Amino acid sequence: MPWIKKLHTDAGDEPVRIPPKAKGRIHGGGDDTTTGSFPVVRRKPGHVLDARFSRVKVLTSLLVAFLTALLGFGYMVQVNNTKSSYEGLSEEELVRLLDETSTQVDKLEERKSQLSQQLSSIKSSADKQQEAARIAQQNEQSSGILAGHLPAKGKGVTITIDESGDRIDAATMFTVIEELRNAGAEVIACNDVRVVTSTYVKDTKQGIDLDGSKLHSPYEFNAIGDPDALQNAVQIAGGVGSRIKVQFHASVSVQQSNSVKIDQIRLPQHYQYAQTVE
Repeated sequence: MPWIKKLHTDAGDEPVRIPPKAKGRIHGGGDDTTTGSFPVVRRKPGHVLDARFSRVKVLTSLLVAFLTALLGFGYMVQVNNTKSSYEGLSEEELVRLLDETSTQVDKLEERKSQLSQQLSSIKSSADKQQEAARIAQQNEQSSGILAGHLPAKGKGVTITIDESGDRIDAATMFTVIEELRNAGAEVIACNDVRVVTSTYVKDTKQGIDLDGSKLHSPYEFNAIGDPDALQNAVQIAGGVGSRIKVQFHASVSVQQSNSVKIDQIRLPQHYQYAQTVE
């Protein structure tokens, strides 16, 4: 028979009959197709898909939880490593780190010293400038007072000379001024005239001319200085005060005061020939 093929079995060489396949129709199980070209795939039921989806979802959740826990563990390890960064260094590394820190501290100290010196220099310069300005202002005030450019006040005396008939001459008035100067008077004024180093006194037909101003009795001298010394310079026995009383029959009074104020000033003088020496 042509459709009989031989198959080897464990029992021996007995041939086994295998029936031929039928064309265009396959019979077997529950499948029944008409083409016979492709095998028929059964559709799986819906409850099977839902179970698989739930299983995948659970696995995904577990994987996410595991990755989260792993990330947290890594973060804690990193934090611990940061906190104990120095603990893991060797002795040589610690020594090197200490040397570097000491070097930085030395550099910072050196920089601090430089800045302190600069600050001191700046302060010293500022102080010098301020001191120079103070001295210049003081000299200006002293020069202004001596030259008669500024008003002045202080302890001193007020001398009043009242003529009774005889007119006092210019030489006697000049002697009064000189005695006050010799006694240490710093500022002198007579009536409305500020007495300075260039002050002159002369006799005229109308009376005494003091720096171009006519003086009339009573003559009032205001002098700033030691009150006792100024009073003694005028009222000393045989002095200018006694001579005025005896020679001109005038009255002379001296009044000490702790607040003699001299408001008379002189305008700055413009020198034509004299110049300052630099």
